[in-house]
Amino acid sequence: MNKNRNSLYIFSLTLVAALGGLLFGYDTAVISGAEKALEVYFIDSLNLSPLAHGATTSSALIGCIAGGLLSGFFASKFGRKNSLIVAAILFLLSALGSAYPEVFFFTKGEPTIALLLTFNLYRIIGGIGVGLASAIVPIYIGEIAPADIRGKLVSFNQFAIILGMLVVYFVNWAIANGQPIEWINDLGWRYMFASEAIPALLFALFLLFVPETPRYLALKNQDAKALSILTKINGSADANSIFREIKKTMNVSSGKLLSYGKLVIVIGIMLSVFQQFVGINVALYYAPRIFESMGAGKDASMMQTIIMGMVNVIFTIIAIMTVDRWGRKPLLIVGSIGMAIGMFGVAGMAYANIIGISTLLFIIVYTASFMMSWGPICWVLISEIFPNKIRGQAVAIAVAAQWIANYLISATYPMMMEYSGAMTYGFYGLMSVLSAFFVWKFIPETKGKKLEDMDNMWNETA
Repeated sequence: MNKNRNSLYIFSLTLVAALGGLLFGYDTAVISGAEKALEVYFIDSLNLSPLAHGATTSSALIGCIAGGLLSGFFASKFGRKNSLIVAAILFLLSALGSAYPEVFFFTKGEPTIALLLTFNLYRIIGGIGVGLASAIVPIYIGEIAPADIRGKLVSFNQFAIILGMLVVYFVNWAIANGQPIEWINDLGWRYMFASEAIPALLFALFLLFVPETPRYLALKNQDAKALSILTKINGSADANSIFREIKKTMNVSSGKLLSYGKLVIVIGIMLSVFQQFVGINVALYYAPRIFESMGAGKDASMMQTIIMGMVNVIFTIIAIMTVDRWGRKPLLIVGSIGMAIGMFGVAGMAYANIIGISTLLFIIVYTASFMMSWGPICWVLISEIFPNKIRGQAVAIAVAAQWIANYLISATYPMMMEYSGAMTYGFYGLMSVLSAFFVWKFIPETKGKKLEDMDNMWNETA
């Protein structure tokens, strides 16, 4: 470890960037407390189908796909920092607009198709913010982090995502606790969405005080600024060495997407697809409804969701503490096996029509396994596996693929459950098994490697 390293400064930059992850988690999970009220307020009152319910619940994911696709352009054109400021503004607009979609054009308390579409538009705006943040926060952290602790620092982003989910579970529970269902269906869901405005404002404010990443500055030939930030992070001796390596990879003109072959792009895409096809966001978005289907009441289901969120935080911390010691591949494979056990267990309980603590335990095994592996490690790999010259473009494609997969899984869940719960959870278990094989066969170990080492690694396979 470099004794001249400014650990406090590195950690401060990581925390600010990770607020984008917290808002990612907050924005995607706030729907878990509000989706039943939205079903009553919009879907039931307008006599719409379960497909409309699934589309509304997951509408933010359309924005996430767009934000993911746009992230490469934003990160390359405007920089990592400015792109995150844009994301913070979008989070704020979405929070306020989703809470009161009637503003300007509609009458409160009179749901219409146009109002439902407007609500979904505000959710999509927030989704664009999530898509930007999901791609650019790991890039930002990865590009300021020293190689030997990069996995740990990028994993803080996943910790922030899960913390954001846990915080909003508490917020949703506090808003709904003890309130009559009529109040929740009329006003409570609005407070849930509006609460996101507070962390969004803080994120935008703190971003004003952090620098751009040295690798982006070097890419834009702002060498003095890049070297200054590297010196502040690593000390002068290491900064000069790192700067020379960065410039060496930048000297070749910005790379074409396939300059390192198709395999690295395919691996990035498949990492993203498997992270979603194992079904994690079904458990997160629909958690209260799943627990209610197990026999828990409204307040009890919210509390069980909070317990699950706390388990998620604990096992994400385990990943943070082990990713730079054990490596990426072992954690992913162990996590896949645990997820398969959990999901096949839930499928078996559903097939036998057994509802109780055993189902809850299998869900906890599943989510804990995900949070110590695919949750943080997928983002670590996406942030580091691509060479400098194609990182912005390649991360954008991988993240967009992730959100497309997320949307497919989340939007089809209600329909799949109507057909067969056992089949639904069995499918996620099968995907967990396939994800383990994929990691074993195709994922290279990147533990301890500098970002500049990725050029040589993929040149050898191209």
